[in-house]
Amino acid sequence: VVVGGLGTAWVFTASAASSEVVAVRAAVERGEVIDRTDLVVVKVGLDPSLDIVPASRIDQVVGQRAATDLVPGGLLAAGSVTNEVLPKAGEALVGVGLAPAMLPAEPLLAGDQVRIVETPGQQGEVVEAELRAFEGVVVTVSPPDASGRLGLVVEVPAQQAPELAARSATGKLAVVLDTRER
Repeated sequence: VVVGGLGTAWVFTASAASSEVVAVRAAVERGEVIDRTDLVVVKVGLDPSLDIVPASRIDQVVGQRAATDLVPGGLLAAGSVTNEVLPKAGEALVGVGLAPAMLPAEPLLAGDQVRIVETPGQQGEVVEAELRAFEGVVVTVSPPDASGRLGLVVEVPAQQAPELAARSATGKLAVVLDTRER
């Protein structure tokens, strides 16, 4: 009887310590608007030091944008949502297709600061005056297509976007990963 009573007390205490929080049901890429169907309320035991969105705030999250890629099954951290629109004023998003050899060996992640550099023309000659570099921030990285080319969306200053897009069409670009410090 005593063991049964202790077991019941333990179950009650464990269930009372759990909290209802918001979790991710469907993948949401950085910058996308979060829909109610992308989220689910779950009950979990939670460390108070974590800043997880409580279930009572789920309606405040809907309609905001994902600040990071949201993965199904993960708990929604308060810093994972934003009201910022991409691209920001004065910025533009440019898609760049790159061969694997033109990328760093370290996989690129959303938020990485990069330079996209025009690669040499004929016979691989490097003429310093001809090199052009565009600084930007990685927004999304797509998996390689059938030809092995990787798609990259980069946020760059709006005035540089047309030139980067035109140079991207030549296929003569490489990416330099500068820093992951945020």
